[in-house]
Amino acid sequence: MADEIDLAQQHAAELLARNIARAVQRPVGISAFFCVDCEAPIAEARRRAIQGVTRCVSCQADNERRMKHLRSGVQ
Repeated sequence: MADEIDLAQQHAAELLARNIARAVQRPVGISAFFCVDCEAPIAEARRRAIQGVTRCVSCQADNERRMKHLRSGVQ
């Protein structure tokens, strides 16, 4: 007979498996030739290395810093 902990662990494992499957099947867009933020050309090496890239390196770094700041809750 399964107890509540076993059922909770099974549910968590199923949820994790569904989330991973959904993330893996997410369609990847075509890499942009120009940055969506500053309109500078995106280097070919970057476009080949990262499928679906839409920002140049500096704009991506700025975006990641902004997102990190927002997630930290610092106002």
